[in-house]
Amino acid sequence: MKIVSLLPSATEIVYALGLGDDLMAVTDECDYPEEATKKPVVSRSALPSGRPLSSREIDDAVRERMGQQQPLYLLDRALIQRIQPDVIMAQDLCRVCAVPSGQVQEALEDLGVDAEVLSLDPNTLDEVIETIVVAGRTLEREERAQEVALRLRARVDQVKRTALRLPSIRVLALEWSDPPFAGGHWVPDMVEAAGGTNLLTEKGKPSRRVTWREIADATPEVVVFMPCGYYLEEAEEEAHRLYANPDFAATPAARNGMVYAVDASAYFSRPGPRIVDGLEILAWAVHPDAYAEPPDDAIVRVRR
Repeated sequence: MKIVSLLPSATEIVYALGLGDDLMAVTDECDYPEEATKKPVVSRSALPSGRPLSSREIDDAVRERMGQQQPLYLLDRALIQRIQPDVIMAQDLCRVCAVPSGQVQEALEDLGVDAEVLSLDPNTLDEVIETIVVAGRTLEREERAQEVALRLRARVDQVKRTALRLPSIRVLALEWSDPPFAGGHWVPDMVEAAGGTNLLTEKGKPSRRVTWREIADATPEVVVFMPCGYYLEEAEEEAHRLYANPDFAATPAARNGMVYAVDASAYFSRPGPRIVDGLEILAWAVHPDAYAEPPDDAIVRVRR
């Protein structure tokens, strides 16, 4: 079976199912496991490259391209035609995160390529895990997928059982800083599973743009800064700037040194197997005395 992945989480699922050799092409953001970086690239970001962009510059560039109805990703149609894939793994959850499956289907029709387009669109933590089973069924690895899902659900249950005896902590999962967004979709589930009270977003609903005044009024006791697509070093650098905002600096989390930056790209932004690692990382941030401390390259406390 020839597989093409158009999103990093799908690439991680393919490898978790033991199908790395069947993966013919990936995106320029697919960097886990390391073998994925050696695959041909079939989809690239259309945003300006070169010097690193600030969160505001990224937001402005995305809004400009969307306003002009320009694609955010460039699809290598010639490569798809050469591969003649059996399955293309895509998504419709977020236009900013990957090529929408409808755009992929149109490209296949233009190219005369007969491939199944599997759209992976989880909205909750449980659906993220179930997505692995759905992918396994399509990729003829359902038994392996069920085993992977069973292990992940057992880890989620362990986090939840521990949280039952702990006090609930007011948690803000901050997904972007300029403008500020509170994390949605599966993130509220993760916060609740970890023994937190999620602030400013609803379970299963998209991330939401918020104001700094809303953040201050929500009085978070813990803030976990998880900017979508950022690695830990980038997130930590930007998190230090949060304290310059008076509303943020006034929150209990900021005053008490309970602000964390995480490797969002690895553990929070991608709805794949490592989302459960993200849950365990988040649980430690909320209740550090009750859960095992994560590795240093996953999370860092950010002080003034």
